[in-house]
Amino acid sequence: MLGTAWEIARAVRSGELDPMDPIEQALAKIAERDDLNALITVCPEPALARARNAEPGPLAGVPLLVKDVIDTAGIRTTAGSKIYADRVPAESAPAVRALEDAGAIVIGKTNCDEFAWGVTGQNTHYGDARNPKLPGRITGGSSSGNAAALAAGIAPLALGTDTGGSVRMPAGCCDVVGMKPRLGGVSTVGVFPLCPSFDTIGPMARTVKDCALCYEILARGPLDALAGTQAGERDINGLRVGVLTGMPPLAPNEAAPEHDERALEFAARLEALGMRAQELALPVPAGDIWSVFYGEAAATHRDTFPARRDDYGPTIRAKLESAQHTGPNAVSAGRQTLEAWRDRARSEPAVDIIVCPTLGVREIPPGDVDELEIRVAFSAYTRAFSYLGWPAIAIGGVQLAAREETTLFAAALAWERAYGPPAESPAA
Repeated sequence: MLGTAWEIARAVRSGELDPMDPIEQALAKIAERDDLNALITVCPEPALARARNAEPGPLAGVPLLVKDVIDTAGIRTTAGSKIYADRVPAESAPAVRALEDAGAIVIGKTNCDEFAWGVTGQNTHYGDARNPKLPGRITGGSSSGNAAALAAGIAPLALGTDTGGSVRMPAGCCDVVGMKPRLGGVSTVGVFPLCPSFDTIGPMARTVKDCALCYEILARGPLDALAGTQAGERDINGLRVGVLTGMPPLAPNEAAPEHDERALEFAARLEALGMRAQELALPVPAGDIWSVFYGEAAATHRDTFPARRDDYGPTIRAKLESAQHTGPNAVSAGRQTLEAWRDRARSEPAVDIIVCPTLGVREIPPGDVDELEIRVAFSAYTRAFSYLGWPAIAIGGVQLAAREETTLFAAALAWERAYGPPAESPAA
């Protein structure tokens, strides 16, 4: 069984581990767990070639999975779509290059909802990724293949994207860790866009510590010098924790949330670590924000939809048909509402960190669920922090959010030290 990214890199740097070993093990595990349909493209030759010439680095010899909406030089990048089934980028996204420069080795491109627009992990063209922790249940989306592969122990580290919860919802479904940086904190160049006002790129792993290590490398800036792993040294005593037992409605016709007591259980654990918790509600936006998402998604696809309508799967086709009715005035008004809401949230609520469930449902839906029926309720807790632009991390079913990454990782690393990773052992 492959260890954590930390353990592998440390062993490779010290000479205790040949970098070929973790790559060969990961490739063998991909073949062994082909039933999960976690990968769209496997790239053994370039991975083994890179391992033969591995150099020391913070991620030396670490097998890396990359969501198939993120460009990888010379490796097919489909965006989970039929339209781009044969697309091979000439250059890798800066985020991929940063991780490779640190020693990580890409072993494959992972399955995802078509064009990263979905919450279930269902894909008409490449088949659905399957949940190794809960067979017959969805993996969550859209970074579905990442979560399935991590949970099965195929690799210790993955790179995903998150626009409304796409690294966090799969983490919640598959008992792994998914971190969304603050908006603009990590370059999204080389990522197929969904909604630029909310798009982010972030790490997924089996542990918070590995996510923190990956984030440090991705961020690479003076503002983040104390974020990531170093945040674990911060004193968390007295941190003010806001406890969310419901989210404000953010979608048209979205029902007011029922009181959800799961967050109270999480808050009690944070209080045991020395933090101070209080129940609160997020400020409610003064208008419709959903129009921004739909308007930008329609603009992203205007060269291929409706011109190639039949090449889209039925779920995303229905969404894009609806998005065609979002006019520029609605998008403009939505952006004004969004900015006003974000401005207000810079000071409200007066807390350091927020805790809530990752998923808006208590039970993981079955694999054949209709995505259009569950997506609003399912993403209720993740979507809000995407709209606010805050960094957030899902530690399995527990979500933490903050205004900046240092506080976020301080709390998340403290949680992991006290209570362990979301799943102590990978799925068999």
